Formats: sequence, structure tokens, C-alpha cells
Amino acid sequence: MPLNFPFDHKNPDYISVFKHRAAKLEAIRDRPDCLPLLKAFYRNNPAQFIIDWGMTWEPRNVEKGLPAQIPFLLFPKQEEWVEWIVQNWKDQEPGITEKTRDMGMSWLSVALACTLCLFHPGMTIGFGSRKEEYVDRIGFPKSLFFKARKFMSMLPREFRGGWDERKHAPHMRISFPETDAVITGEAGDGIGRGDRASIYFVDESAFLERPQLVDASLSATTNCRQDISTPCGMGNPFAQKRHGGKIRVFTFHWHCDPRKDQAWYAKQVELLDPITVAQEIDIDYNASVQNQLIPVQWVNAAFDAHIKLGIEVTGDRRGAMDVADEGADKNAFAIGRGILLDGLSIWSGKESDIMGSVQHVHMLSDFAGVKRYRYDADGMGAGVRGDNRMLNEARAAAKVWTIDATPHWGSGAVVNPDEAIPLARRDPGVDVVERTNGDFFANYKAQSWWDLRVRFQRTFRAVTGVDTDYNPDDLISIAGDLAERSTLVAELGQVTYKISQTGKVQVNKAPAGTKSPNAADSVVILFAPEEIEPEQFGLLIPDRHRA
Repeated sequence: MPLNFPFDHKNPDYISVFKHRAAKLEAIRDRPDCLPLLKAFYRNNPAQFIIDWGMTWEPRNVEKGLPAQIPFLLFPKQEEWVEWIVQNWKDQEPGITEKTRDMGMSWLSVALACTLCLFHPGMTIGFGSRKEEYVDRIGFPKSLFFKARKFMSMLPREFRGGWDERKHAPHMRISFPETDAVITGEAGDGIGRGDRASIYFVDESAFLERPQLVDASLSATTNCRQDISTPCGMGNPFAQKRHGGKIRVFTFHWHCDPRKDQAWYAKQVELLDPITVAQEIDIDYNASVQNQLIPVQWVNAAFDAHIKLGIEVTGDRRGAMDVADEGADKNAFAIGRGILLDGLSIWSGKESDIMGSVQHVHMLSDFAGVKRYRYDADGMGAGVRGDNRMLNEARAAAKVWTIDATPHWGSGAVVNPDEAIPLARRDPGVDVVERTNGDFFANYKAQSWWDLRVRFQRTFRAVTGVDTDYNPDDLISIAGDLAERSTLVAELGQVTYKISQTGKVQVNKAPAGTKSPNAADSVVILFAPEEIEPEQFGLLIPDRHRA
């Protein structure tokens, strides 16, 4: 029973939605025999139930001339999250939801909990937070149970299952008489101790005062613990589990919310301090980390930068491969043209080999029109050249164009050692002491990462209007719809740098508690500075144009 008209979340037409719901409700009351079928449908489609009948409360609407009580019309990422939670429950798997602040997750989680309890007999769902007032405090709108009572009380009576707030919603408990299901609440260190739950939501998990005690309390409570939080640095179990690679992760970034746009983000940047913006808006776990190489604000400014700045993208299409081992590590392949990164793919090398990964790169290259790529030649990547040659022999025999593979030695010497290091800006007439690449960088890896840093910094200055005299070729732009966008932002933000005892820059790609940034590494390789000899450049020229 979806809406039969499009809904604009930025310019909502609630009157049409209310009319639509009223017509459906009238049809149900004219045919009450259809109600059991509807309930059977909603049992397996909780997101649709919330869209069809759910209400939420938004007091900030009043100053806009809109009602405070409004239909709860989920946008696509919210629907995806509901399905993700339900799948975790069916699979008996824990999960972590990392989010931007003010994404409506409290309302969404209690709406889902109420919906599941309305249609699943015997279900028990728990909610826990570090303070009791965040879970349940009568008349306190911030509390989760205030929202749950509101959600239930605003449903049509046909779907409340005999629920009465006076009888079925005492402190820290909401019961559902038709299904004998229940929602319970707890706070403090003993969350979940001695209880049992089908699903247990831990609210703002990164901010728990003594998370290890909570982990112990919840260890035998549920098979489906779901932690929801904005980041609070890397020094807590939430961040460590999120980056540990063993628990399912759902990312609720602000760009997934149709109510938010670049103007909204710019206002947050204006109102909040940089660390708060990075941590709670950009989901940057390393916001307060010293010597962060590429701040997340710079990365966000680069999305669709070529469109914002009116730059025509030119240049050949190329790729870059970061090679993984055959375990939990991931392969990554970045694709770009000129300053634009418009392709990024990540896949596991488990139960495969380097040949299989190179074959995958050839498939991605053919699809994207890429005829040359660079690859990480250190460690596992040493075998790429031979495997690429074998595949090219087969391609040549089949009269298909070959794909050139060039090694990227991060551990090797810097390129262009006598040139001045790249800076975000060189002001004419200002006398500065400039160091050369060979004097400043410890190795080619540090040089490549620093070069990418400066690209992002220059782009940030151009997009924000700080610099108007810039060379477009010195910038970087990332397609706004890039796959693995959130992963790339997080990985770029985790990298730090330091100055060695000899005064050279060293890069730490994986600080304590983080994993190797494979996606970011592939982007670094894609944009790394290189020396191209004339005979190498000849590889890019069709045979008929060669001397």
C-alpha cells in the first residue's frame, strides 16, 4: 500500500499524505475482514507499516508553519536500515550502526521495535543507554520510551492491538496485549543483566561510561545486539568493533538523508567547531587525532568539486589497484579520468589468488574503458606483473586490446627528488624556505600520500572560496554517487603523519585500532606523482602515431 504520488522530503506535502491515509483507513473500516491479511503483510514488511501508518513528532516544524505531529515517511536509507536490522535478527547476528547526528535514529529504532512487537507474538526487545533519563522519563521528549508511547498512541486503533497507554506503558516497559510482546528499558552498567531479548538496542554506544561492564552484562542477553552511535574517537569498544571487520556495519551518513544538502552541511561547519563537525557530522573517528593527514572536511568538499567549480574533466581513463592477501584483507581498484575519481570497487581475496584478483581488475577495466593501471608492487602485489602479462597474451590472441600494468613501489625512493614539495598555495612575493621532495619525504609512500593531501587541501580552499586563483589540474574531484563513498571517507580520515628524527615526513596508514585503508591506498596510487619517460608515454599512443 505505498503512496501513489512522489513525496518531497525537503518540501513536504503532509495534507496529501493525510488524505491518502484517511482514504485507506475508510476502506479498511468498510471491509474489516481484510484486516488479518493486512497484518500478515505488515508482519513481513515492517518498513511499509511505518510508511503507511506511522507518525513522528517534530517540534521544530512549528516555526515553519508545519504540524509537529507528522507522517513517518521513511526515505530509502531508512527503509534499507529496517530491512538490515530484521535480517540481523533472523540471522542472529550483532550489528553496528554508525551515524551522523540528527538522523532520526531514535524515532526509527523505537518505531521498528513497536512494529515488530505488534505483529510477532512473544517478541522481546530491549533498549539500553548510559543514563536512565535517555531511556525513559515521563514527559521527557528526548527519552526513547516517550517516542515509543507517542508512536503507539498515534496509530489507528485497528493496528494498536488493544494497546492502552494507561495500562500497557509503565516506567521502562511497554507491553503489547495482542501478541504478549514487550519492550523493556535499562540504563547504566548493568544493561541487559539477567534478561533475555530477541533484539537489544544500545543507544549512543560509543559514549558508555564503562562499556566493558555493559559488554559483560549483555553477553548472554541476546543473539542480536545492535549498537547505535555517533563516533567518539577510537579509544572505545564501539570504534574498535566497528573497525574490527567481524561485525556487520551500517553507515547512516548525512548525505543519505534527502532533507540535508550541502547548504545544511555548510551551516553545521559555520555553527560547530571543526572536531564536532568531523566527528558527529562526518563520522570521523579520528577527528581529535593529532597530525591527521587529510581532514574529513577536505574530503567532503571534493565530492562533485568539478561540478561546483565548473571544471571540464579531461584526460585518459586509468586505474589503480591495491593488492590484498588471501585472508580478511580486501583488494581495491580505483578508476579515474584526469582529476575525477568516479569508480571504486572493493572485494575480498579470500579463497582466491593474485591471478583471480588481476582477472577481476581486467573485468572492471573493460567495463570502465580503462587500458592502463598502476598496482601496489610491494608485498603481495609482486605477482601482478606476471599474471597481467599472461592475461594480456590471451587477450592479444583473442584480438582484444591489452591492459598495461605499471608497478607502484611505495617503499621505493621519491620521484622528482630535486623539485620543491607541493604546497596548498604559493603566495607571490612571499619569501619562504622551500624543501625538496628528496629532502622532505622518507619514501615514495609518504610522498604519494602527501601529494594527495595537498590535492584535497587545494580543492577545499577552492570550493570554499578561499582561493580563486588555482590550477584545476592540481585539484581532486570525487563523483558524488561513488560506490564505497563512506568507506573511502573513513579510511582517508584515519591516516596520520609525523616528522622523523631526521626531519622527514613519515605516514602511518593504520593507527592503533584501525585496519589497512585499502580503498584509500588505491586512490593514493591513482593520483601518485610519477616520472613518465618518453618510451613509457609511447605505450599510451596508438601504433600508427609512433615514430
